[in-house]
Amino acid sequence: MTIECCNLETAYSRSLNRPILNGINCKIEQGEFVALLGLNGAGKSTLLRSFVGLVSVKSGEIRINDIVMNTRTIARIRRDLGLIFQGGGLVKQSQAIENVLCGCLGSLNTWETLWGFPKKQRDRAFELLANFGIENLAYQKTGQLSGGQQQKVAIARALIQSPQILLADEPTTGLDVIAAQQVMEILGKLHREQGMTVIVVLHDLGMASTYPERAIVLDAGQIVYDGKCQNLSEKFTKLNKTCA
Repeated sequence: MTIECCNLETAYSRSLNRPILNGINCKIEQGEFVALLGLNGAGKSTLLRSFVGLVSVKSGEIRINDIVMNTRTIARIRRDLGLIFQGGGLVKQSQAIENVLCGCLGSLNTWETLWGFPKKQRDRAFELLANFGIENLAYQKTGQLSGGQQQKVAIARALIQSPQILLADEPTTGLDVIAAQQVMEILGKLHREQGMTVIVVLHDLGMASTYPERAIVLDAGQIVYDGKCQNLSEKFTKLNKTCA
């Protein structure tokens, strides 16, 4: 699946004194691993959320696999997208497996979940947790897990509906170095072994230079660099000088 933005503009922000995104043009091909980078307020998380229809578009359009995103097509498009929210977006009082199963609610009707999730979905949830080495924590309350374990649960939840595109909003924020590396290794493995399109918002330039193959750098709601993940520190030095 491909993602294409054509002259994308979102709502005006009074605090920024400009549209959050303005004149965004880019195309992400099937199987790419892309990092969205930029200073605070650049619009990278807004751009990521726009790919799944969580941001109102003022003008321009977003195409997912050549289908224009709108109110009529968004439900169908979302079936092929998995989103890892910033901070995980998990229900901390629920068990890890319950959080994972919530990821397939959109593909099941009310009757299918009235008496609990079907065995097929529960087996798949256990399989995903086992893939990440935390199947023994399936019935643990999510709030009792470490930050790295919680992020693995969040990834499993995004994967349970077998998406073709995985979106991750700052998945390493708040994690220690080892846990952050483990999360990025999981995303890299999904890209390498399954050919999954992975788009991730990052602040860590070291991570961005190591795992993704392509960087899209935003500044003031516009794309200022789109290319290989090389010399990223130099790109940000220029941004800092511009801001100064």
